[in-house]
Amino acid sequence: MRGKLAAANTPRREGEIMVQKARRKGYVRFSVAPNGAAQEVMLAGEFNEWCPAPMRKQKDGGFALEVKLPAGTYQYKFLIDGQWAADPDHPETAPNPHGSMNSVARVQ
Repeated sequence: MRGKLAAANTPRREGEIMVQKARRKGYVRFSVAPNGAAQEVMLAGEFNEWCPAPMRKQKDGGFALEVKLPAGTYQYKFLIDGQWAADPDHPETAPNPHGSMNSVARVQ
């Protein structure tokens, strides 16, 4: 397993969220370039029991976090300055008990 995700691995533009293969074996890189000047971005999902983990601010103004994930299917969301955000670049979603949608990542 090399952290390959069955999703886009394309350059990021402002306002986009994407998940891609990480540089480290067994890791998946989650990244987001929020619109505006986000102060805090966190990642939460089934892989961390929905406990938001801080993402690191990048030189380009975006945020990123590499997560060690075995092959499988995971629901996740971003918490951007206190507001939950699904991943608009990954069309696969699943309803959650709060009446909104979670993003779905499939790690190969």
